[in-house]
Amino acid sequence: MECPSCKAVAPEGAKFCQECGTPLARPCPTCGHASQPGAKFCPECGVSLTAKKAEEPSPRVVATVSAPERRMFCDMVGSSALSIRLDAEEQREVISAFHTCCANEVKSLGGMVAQYLDDGVLAYFGYPAAHENDAERAILSGLAILKAVAALKPAADAVVQTRIAIGSGVVVVGDLVREGVTQENAAIGETTNLVARLQAIAEPNSLVISPVTHRLVGALFDYRDLGRHALKGFPEPVHVRQVLGPSKVESRFEAQHQAGTSPLLGREGELELLLRWWEEAKRGKGRVVLLTGEPGIGKSRIVHALRDRIILDPHTPLTYFCSAHHQSSALYPHVVQLTRAAGFDRDDSADVKLEKLRSLLAQSSRKPDQDVPLFAALLSIPAENRFPLPEMTPQRRKERTLAAMLDQLKRLAGHQPVLLVYEDLHWIDPTSLELLSLAVEEIGEQRILLLTTARPEFTPPWPAHRHVSTLSLNRFGRSECEALIVGITKGKALPPEVRDQIVSRTDGVPLFIEELTKTVLESGLLREIDNHFELTGPLPPLAIPSTLHASLLARLDRLASVKDVAQIGAVIGREFSFELLRAVAAIEEPVLRAALDQLVASALVLRSGGSRIGSYQFKHALVRDAAYSMLLRQRRQELHALVAHALEEDFPEMIKTHPEVLAHHHRQAGHASEAIRYLYEGAEQALSRSASTEAATQLNDAVELLSTLPEDDQRHRHELKLQLALARALIATRGYQAPETQQAYRRARVVRQVE
Repeated sequence: MECPSCKAVAPEGAKFCQECGTPLARPCPTCGHASQPGAKFCPECGVSLTAKKAEEPSPRVVATVSAPERRMFCDMVGSSALSIRLDAEEQREVISAFHTCCANEVKSLGGMVAQYLDDGVLAYFGYPAAHENDAERAILSGLAILKAVAALKPAADAVVQTRIAIGSGVVVVGDLVREGVTQENAAIGETTNLVARLQAIAEPNSLVISPVTHRLVGALFDYRDLGRHALKGFPEPVHVRQVLGPSKVESRFEAQHQAGTSPLLGREGELELLLRWWEEAKRGKGRVVLLTGEPGIGKSRIVHALRDRIILDPHTPLTYFCSAHHQSSALYPHVVQLTRAAGFDRDDSADVKLEKLRSLLAQSSRKPDQDVPLFAALLSIPAENRFPLPEMTPQRRKERTLAAMLDQLKRLAGHQPVLLVYEDLHWIDPTSLELLSLAVEEIGEQRILLLTTARPEFTPPWPAHRHVSTLSLNRFGRSECEALIVGITKGKALPPEVRDQIVSRTDGVPLFIEELTKTVLESGLLREIDNHFELTGPLPPLAIPSTLHASLLARLDRLASVKDVAQIGAVIGREFSFELLRAVAAIEEPVLRAALDQLVASALVLRSGGSRIGSYQFKHALVRDAAYSMLLRQRRQELHALVAHALEEDFPEMIKTHPEVLAHHHRQAGHASEAIRYLYEGAEQALSRSASTEAATQLNDAVELLSTLPEDDQRHRHELKLQLALARALIATRGYQAPETQQAYRRARVVRQVE
């Protein structure tokens, strides 16, 4: 072998030239390709070039990883130069300190050091033990290594630097044997080749990641875009990013989903209790029930089961859904319910809507002509000519509106029993909570069962009453988990090892059990034979996603052709109409309808109102969150901007009825001025209805956004208007002398002086 520097001939297998110390090229033990001096992996096949030799070990495959695995490779920069300046003992100390530093940081975050490669380290995240956030763990570990290595002082004149590359993908993990060379825990696959090439282009003291890894972690970190690089062996340029550090965005992992078609198991006692209380309510002894539990525990499933059990009982069902995005929109659940109950269509004129509203109220209102103006104002329907609203203060209007709603509820209960359901009270707006609290006080003597659901952090504001109860849901035991699995597989038995992995990883949460079982059934790992399933091969450790979030992302990835549609819908919100989706998505209508049909068939999205002009809803909030979280920050902003533009151009009624929705999309799009304008309009609308708490929330959000605008006269005019409106809202909620109110006035005076 000839030295590239001094041309001296070195013995076969030598790593350094004996004359000048220059690193020598080395042949790959697998493919024979001559790699560049100092290379740790073969650029052709990705095999390690520094693996130790062994005496003919028998080959074995440890695992085939069917979910993305994160591989990290880090090496020292300039180790060859250090070898010239340091003696062998000092060099060993430097490399040993580097290895120890890397191993400590990898192991602290759940990774595994697979190999020490001279002056490099190969680590796995996601093998042999998987976590739902292995990509995040790998990056955090890499950033910690950069920081720790920079602090190393192994020798007086030694400066240690490192390069780190992280990639994610499907690999085969096992012991690789070829011509007497073995590699324990070797990973073979496209990801191996990619990581080797990414590490080669990384700058000293930097961490670079593959596009797949970037997609998995999204906005959790800040990046420097290194552009697209043409890498040997890859048909298309690869988009490379350098990780700069954690961003201000926190992890949004929060499991929340419930399948309505799965069998109800393990909740027989709770359901029987609800049925007993329903019988009491039918006899005029109203009941209030707060159903609490962690996300995914089955609250909505029990509500659905109760509806099924009483479907033959004559009764009036009323359901209100609280929204995370509308907590500052007064009576939002009631506005949505009234809109649906009245049967409003988008193209309805104000007169048509008034007629539909009057027809609806005639069924339950004692004085419909007096209530129509109140409800028309709530729904932002112009009614001054036909149903003028009497002169009254906003507070008085609010009181009369709430009283009319309560009177309607009691009149409905007079006709027949009412099942009144409020979902997700932890997201309820203050005015709706006020109405609900008033209802709780009066339900004891009505034919009403009020069933509410909430996460454990919700604390009800109403006092304890004899007719008020709380039910807390616990996790399933093993027998209940196995019974639920059998129900999902329609009685067909899973292989014991598959069933055991599902039970052990789901920790008794029904939602986890359902989604992970579905993922296995869809993965292609099983084949159906008579009344059971069999594995098509060895069960990979990562065949079953370890968390619900990973499961949903995996299912979305398998719907790659329609994932973009799901993500656009997720940007719009939990619910989205076909018309709005069509206005935002640059997709031909037949293709868009086919994509929606596929999403509905996958049970990720539900449809109502028919396939032509229907509306769609993500089956659960977490399905929407999973689709949304996969979007990059820039793409999110682009889509939010498109949604806002579509609402303004094609749905102008939204500007009057729900300005806070436009504010949300403009804010997420980075359009601060537009968001401030709509937040102010929403606050003024709330103040006109005496919804002062919601108004204050929107105004505070608008004031916060002001800091993103240039400090000029226009910004000062905006702030003066906002602070004065905020003071009005705070007077109603806190009082004139409250510190917050006085602070708003002080800030308004300061801004006025600046102008």
